[in-house]
Amino acid sequence: MDFTIITPSLNYGRFLGDCLASVADQTGVSLEHLVIDGGSTDKSAVVAAAFPHAIWSQGPDSGMSDAINQGFAQAKGDWVMWLNADDRLKPGALAEILVALKKSQADVVYGDWDFINEAGDFMRHVRAPRWSKWVHIHHHCFVGSTAAFYRNSTVISEGHRLREDFRYVMDGEFYARLDSIGKRFEHVSLNLADFRMHRANTSQRYLAKTREMETILAAERQHVESRAIRRAYGITLFEDPYLNGLVDGVLWVVARGWKMILKC
Repeated sequence: MDFTIITPSLNYGRFLGDCLASVADQTGVSLEHLVIDGGSTDKSAVVAAAFPHAIWSQGPDSGMSDAINQGFAQAKGDWVMWLNADDRLKPGALAEILVALKKSQADVVYGDWDFINEAGDFMRHVRAPRWSKWVHIHHHCFVGSTAAFYRNSTVISEGHRLREDFRYVMDGEFYARLDSIGKRFEHVSLNLADFRMHRANTSQRYLAKTREMETILAAERQHVESRAIRRAYGITLFEDPYLNGLVDGVLWVVARGWKMILKC
């Protein structure tokens, strides 16, 4: 089997049909599509039932990372990816990427993607740079999980999993950890997926300015995960967190510039 696609979902029935249809319409490849539902109370189960290719399972989980890890544990495909319930693959994406995967020696292969709005309309294209652990850690996670593929034999079957105590930047920590143990990353210039932007996005939910304490605390928890990645895998010069914060700001600017060079 060529691919395992894992879709974690919780009450995303309004988008799930687009996601499942984008996988069902892929041709020229063999795949399994595992939909791991955390107990939706909306129309998700009804939507999934209309797509016989999807393997639906529903039960409690501790969050998105746990749901994806459940899928990792079941994956039989040579290459594994997770496709969020509000995202979708481009037509023919899997057949196109499979050609590149068969030639690659990398453990993680990732491509480019488009941002779309809540209605599914195009917003802008994102061309990812060549891999740089330094840019990934000190600027931001630039590998779109919806356009990334993991070699089963060297990543998933070896037991590498998402940290379930990460709820926002679990992919960023995963990639930094894989790099730290010598796993190889490769970028391919293929437009593979649509990433949907809407206010319910886990990574977008807390971006607006606010004076509401609950929203501020939620946003800080998201930023703490990124800081933890920098402390564990990046450059840490001081014991004082405020001094490290100043260094982080400088490194962020430099890493952003280097990312632009890597794109050339």
